[in-house]
Amino acid sequence: MSLGYAEKLSYIEDVGNVGMSEFFDSSHVLQEKIERLAEMIQKSKHLVVFTGAGISTSCGIPDFRGPKGIWTLQREGKPLPEASLPFHRAMPSMTHMALVELEKAGILKFIISQNVDGLHLRSGIPREKLAELHGNSFMEVCPSCGVEYFRDFEVETIGLKETSRRCSDVKCGAKLKDTVLDWEDALPTKEMLPAEKHCRMADVFANHSCMQSAFKMSPRWGKIIIVNLQKTPKDKKASLVIHGFVDKVIAGVMNLLNLRIAPYVRIDLLQVIITQSLSLDERYVNWNLRVASVHALKAPLPFIKSIEVSFTDAQKYKAAVLHDQPFNLKRRTAPAEAFEILLKLNFSDGCGCPSIQINVPVNFKVSSDCFNLDKESAIQNLKERAIQDLCCGQNALIERKVILEPKTEVANHALVTNIKAFNSDSWSNGDVKHPRGVNGTKTSRKRSFGRKRKSRF
Repeated sequence: MSLGYAEKLSYIEDVGNVGMSEFFDSSHVLQEKIERLAEMIQKSKHLVVFTGAGISTSCGIPDFRGPKGIWTLQREGKPLPEASLPFHRAMPSMTHMALVELEKAGILKFIISQNVDGLHLRSGIPREKLAELHGNSFMEVCPSCGVEYFRDFEVETIGLKETSRRCSDVKCGAKLKDTVLDWEDALPTKEMLPAEKHCRMADVFANHSCMQSAFKMSPRWGKIIIVNLQKTPKDKKASLVIHGFVDKVIAGVMNLLNLRIAPYVRIDLLQVIITQSLSLDERYVNWNLRVASVHALKAPLPFIKSIEVSFTDAQKYKAAVLHDQPFNLKRRTAPAEAFEILLKLNFSDGCGCPSIQINVPVNFKVSSDCFNLDKESAIQNLKERAIQDLCCGQNALIERKVILEPKTEVANHALVTNIKAFNSDSWSNGDVKHPRGVNGTKTSRKRSFGRKRKSRF
């Protein structure tokens, strides 16, 4: 996970303070602080949150400077921690999803993050309300037109280098670059300007990082809240310092604000491509099936381990198992035949279910009809079905297009590959009074759970 990112960084002798001791408030003190924090958040007019590595440790991503951090263990000559699942399958934590609910409720105005794991975007935070100071391991950007591409695979480089893909805009086509900073790279102006702007506007600045970059952007007149297991240089200037697990803290806050944390639903996309051509004697159709990434034909499909291909007419067509990417299958059939291909997609580690099946109808009398469903609505419907069923495996066809030369049909499918539900009651301290507002009445916020959001796949 962050192990790969750490290995890609240029070598540096001194990475700063590591192995810092952790401190925990007593349950009684933590309860009082959670109630104070909830009150400050409810009264805030412009809440800004700064997040660091600690927000993602409960996602299975090790931090760098803690007692068991990557750089701490390296300095001590100890084995590095093993990732509990692939980096690209990490799911947002309770805190990530709570921040989404605070943003939907109109309370949270902006997030500044030094994390490169992409989990704020995956959780559903709008891009325009997020500054990623150190970049994003899953983001590529076009240096020419500025378009960003949020991938389902980890980009292979860091240090703002060119990658192997190009901008998909036909008027551009420039080589893309990664967005993750190396040691010598300056903080990006595109991220710093909005971060500094919102810090100047903030009346409450909640910080979950002890890094100096966080405090360089502290609000001029607002209240500073620090939630951290380590002591920080700015503790004395903070209005409130909480030593506790951030998931437990945010669970208590959400209960006091009477806000429910929605489940996280991961949706991945792929395309099924069938290309056909007549044999030289025109007696057969030679066709090729390809299951590929929507990001680029040569891009990996990291969530697929293998594909079992079968047919509705099992006696007439030979089944196959595709183990290696790119997933390709070549066959020939009579031109007038119509049949159905059954694709059993076996998922890689970290997915919430072992496999799903999608059916692909094949008719070589290709029409020129294309359709493009409302992708936003289709994906939202998938999410709602997954939440209702509380399981993954749902899928939907969201786009179909036909290319006449060579004769090709491309079908894009959306798949629910993970769902993660959160119960803030199980995390919150049992002594926290629930739910009370700052004036002794029940706290209520209007929520827009079904609001349309711009997808970034």
